[in-house]
Amino acid sequence: MTSVKIDQYTQPHQFEPLLPQRRLDELRLRAHAVGERSLRLSGSAHPATLASLRELVREMNSYYSNRIEGQSTHPLNIERALRHDFSDKPDIAKLQRLALAHIEAERDLEQRVAAGESATTTAFLRQAHAALYGRLAIEDRTTDDGRIIEPGAWRQEQVAVGRHEPPLWSSLPAFLARLDAVYGAASPPDDALIRIAAAHHRTAWVHPFLDGNGRAVRLQTHCALWPLSAGLWSMNRGLARNRDTYYQLLDSADSHRQGDLDGRGNLSEKLLGDWCNWFIAVAGDQVSFMSKMLDLDAMKTRIAALISFRSRFDKGIRAEAILPIHHLFLAGPTPRGEFLQMTGLGERTARSLLSRLIETGLVTSTGHTAPVQLAFPLDALQFLLPELYPEAATAV
Repeated sequence: MTSVKIDQYTQPHQFEPLLPQRRLDELRLRAHAVGERSLRLSGSAHPATLASLRELVREMNSYYSNRIEGQSTHPLNIERALRHDFSDKPDIAKLQRLALAHIEAERDLEQRVAAGESATTTAFLRQAHAALYGRLAIEDRTTDDGRIIEPGAWRQEQVAVGRHEPPLWSSLPAFLARLDAVYGAASPPDDALIRIAAAHHRTAWVHPFLDGNGRAVRLQTHCALWPLSAGLWSMNRGLARNRDTYYQLLDSADSHRQGDLDGRGNLSEKLLGDWCNWFIAVAGDQVSFMSKMLDLDAMKTRIAALISFRSRFDKGIRAEAILPIHHLFLAGPTPRGEFLQMTGLGERTARSLLSRLIETGLVTSTGHTAPVQLAFPLDALQFLLPELYPEAATAV
């Protein structure tokens, strides 16, 4: 018996199932493999190097989440916003402020997860929405039709999202409670990624806020993945690079049950499973890509290519920088004297080289006598982390 289309959703049973049951063992195997490879990333470089990479991933998350919404600004403008250098063009400056708010909100929310807070509850979702929009002035959170987005405020009117009409706003508490009952509870490790995938769709289906649902759900998803990803890979990158498929599968998973063999709930179990399967595959692609980027031998080759290229146009850059920079990747912050010795150059020439590396942003230091460490400036990414963030290499 095929389910009957419901004109207005008022009862939580109407958006069941909340978890797929078909091919569950297959999904668990795939999720387990993604989890194992993701956890290995944390040992692929020195913690300080990985901390620098996390900062880059946050910028990427902001860029790609906003690009999904059709409102992204150039990576260089995001980098400038982090230095509080905003464009004199109002539209660009507004997008810069949105990107900066996303980065700051993500950092704040990550700290909550690191402190033991669960990211899969609706309370955390509400915090995510408030953390983002609460950082924006009213003019920056006013929609094109003149509505003001209230940070963390549940929807209090009826809306339509394409062909989907979310639950009646007065019924939201019941739907949110059901989300918490299923996704907020503790789960076995191999089920975590499946639950995060399903929660991403079903929470978006409920559409709990008047606006900003996509960004808030993606912030929640990023934080829910944090115990697995440690912030070293970006789900937003995977979703944005497959934006049409992302929207298509989200829309498909809204569908009602397709006959007696399609689960027992009102919505399609098969299409929810297809969504979860795709979500896990995207996560796996991102983990595999970042694992390749952080391969030790490959990184040394890419560092050599970067230094070789720059030395052709910059007399201050020399091939003797390759070994000590690779050491920074492996060993993290290194005393200046040790770095200078590894170049094999005379002291004066070595100091000049290090100064130039700091000037160009490839190496950073907190002070004139402090240790130095590797950084990932945007203009070096096409060499150090090719294809990770290709938009950063394009002209503004």
